[in-house]
Amino acid sequence: MLVRLKIPKTILWVVRLFLIFLLIFTAFRMATYFAFHPDNLSFGELLPSFAMGIRYDLRWIAIILLPIVLVSMYPKMSPFYSIQTKKWWTWYLAIITFIVFFFFAADFGSFSYNRTRLDAGALNFMEDADISLSMMFQTYPMVWLILGLIVAVLFFRWMYRQSHWQVVNRTDGKGILYRRKYFFITALILGFFVYGRLSWPPLTWSDSFVFHDSFKSYLALNPLQNFFTTLKFRKPEFNEQKAREAFPLMSEWMPLPQKNEFSYRRVILPGSHSLESRPNIILVQCESFSMYKSSMSGNPLDATPFFNSLTQKGIFFERCFTPHFSTARGLFATLTGIPDAQQFKFSTRNPLALKQHTIINNFEGYDKFYFLGGSPEFNNFDGLLNNIHDLKMYTEAQHKSPKLNVWGISDKDLFMEANEVFKNESKPFFAYIQTSDNHRPYMIPQDDSDFQKKFFPDDTLSKYGFESEDEFNSFRYSDYCFQKFLEAVQKEPYFANTIFVFVGDHGVAGNARAIYPPVWTEQRLTDEHVPLLFYAPFLLAPQRRMEVVSQIDVLPTIAGMLHQPYVNTTLGRDLLDPDKKNDYAFITNAAGRIGMVTDDFYFSTNLNFPDDQVESMKNGGITYTAKQLDSVQKKLSAFTSAFYETAKYLIMNNKKD
Repeated sequence: MLVRLKIPKTILWVVRLFLIFLLIFTAFRMATYFAFHPDNLSFGELLPSFAMGIRYDLRWIAIILLPIVLVSMYPKMSPFYSIQTKKWWTWYLAIITFIVFFFFAADFGSFSYNRTRLDAGALNFMEDADISLSMMFQTYPMVWLILGLIVAVLFFRWMYRQSHWQVVNRTDGKGILYRRKYFFITALILGFFVYGRLSWPPLTWSDSFVFHDSFKSYLALNPLQNFFTTLKFRKPEFNEQKAREAFPLMSEWMPLPQKNEFSYRRVILPGSHSLESRPNIILVQCESFSMYKSSMSGNPLDATPFFNSLTQKGIFFERCFTPHFSTARGLFATLTGIPDAQQFKFSTRNPLALKQHTIINNFEGYDKFYFLGGSPEFNNFDGLLNNIHDLKMYTEAQHKSPKLNVWGISDKDLFMEANEVFKNESKPFFAYIQTSDNHRPYMIPQDDSDFQKKFFPDDTLSKYGFESEDEFNSFRYSDYCFQKFLEAVQKEPYFANTIFVFVGDHGVAGNARAIYPPVWTEQRLTDEHVPLLFYAPFLLAPQRRMEVVSQIDVLPTIAGMLHQPYVNTTLGRDLLDPDKKNDYAFITNAAGRIGMVTDDFYFSTNLNFPDDQVESMKNGGITYTAKQLDSVQKKLSAFTSAFYETAKYLIMNNKKD
């Protein structure tokens, strides 16, 4: 039919290419549905998402094909003009297909790990491409995956050539002449697909959130749309007016001594629980130390028996939450006392946010150390650490132990080398040790032969929150490293006057239903729920604390234990202060939600569409009326918004030392 209408060969080929790409995009969306759809959503309920998804796909298919149409308006550039131009255009399509497949593969990985579409936050890791690629090659069969991708691209290039040949075969001798009007008509149709709708404004990224459901929205989007749209959100933004308006509410909840001035700066004098012995401080940031996977949660797989024994001899907070999911954000929150509330860019990667006040600089008369098994350039850790005055850094360039993997030396070797430094110290010291082994590629040194792996059936591991034997034993290896470290330091004189602080940098999403109420799993609190322990058997009386606390509270609590004044300019609080009132922890995550955890409730809302939710943090036993829940929701909604606006403001305005 199209041939009888004498439509130019180039346009006939574009029609065939259009159908091929539509098939590719649709197949990918179907794969996303089958791999990740929630059990409570049927295929029928997701049909509107598929319908909107076609509109986004048509946009990107049109963007891919428009150059062929526009450039071919000059006849000598047509893919049918010569063998050379055919090669150019088929290779153009092959390269575009490679890019599309790359985005699809990266998006699948993002969905499987974070349950969100690929977005501009992925550039946080591309900025450390060598480390990120090394981690991927050490974790996944990347050679085979890349070969598979190349084979797929070459197959589709063959399809493009075949479709080109079919057009030639069906049109030779048909007398089809070059007619520019068909190119204009085709360009207009493709332009309409790029625009996306019949009215103003054009189809936008935010239109996908009309469904008021995260999965429905993500299914509608494709990774190209989501990635390139969220690029504009990597620029940090804050609204000082909103932060000022939020101050009275923030002052009431924290509470702050100065309620009538817009300032978070307060000088804290030594309290009744401060220690005059000038204790050393060793703060350990524990990689992926997820509470529900640990022995402290009651998990019957008992992955951390040694750490569990420490919690019975120290001050243990079993309901600590990190503000976000990622190591870089955990470091930022701990050092500054500010949740890293920027959505798609780590604040450690933002030059305008690197200059920060930190309480560590108030530890007068203390030597200060930082230990990391690998490179501090990853996610620009060292840019943030530069705020600590006279900091002595021991990273991959200074270590004597052999490198284990992309993350550097093993955690056990890191602890042992740190102990060698500490035992030669004559002054009080503060040390920040950052572990790395409990992370892909989940490697355990062969030299640690006294560490024995354990094995459980896959369904048992899954039931109790582990995705594989490698992850389970890596988590156990962390406990082994803690044990070896404590066994070593207990032999040293400095141990008796040292406070050890252990806190997870973040949790890990997964199935916690066998351990905690459903809200932990359904609302992904597992991403942020971590242990927090202050351990000093000669200095601190054991306590098991049940209230909700935050990672940002770690440094103010440490400072409160030292018998010297300190300046707090941000949002963290001394958890042992007898005047502390409200219990809460602010959370923001990659799924576009912000929320507030309290002892009784978890309130959350979506930043992209109205979706306020209040969930009970407890299993049964308490029934709330609709009126009570409405009151709680309004109260926590106001506080959550206030905290979010304040955090964004302080990220860019915490520069005074």
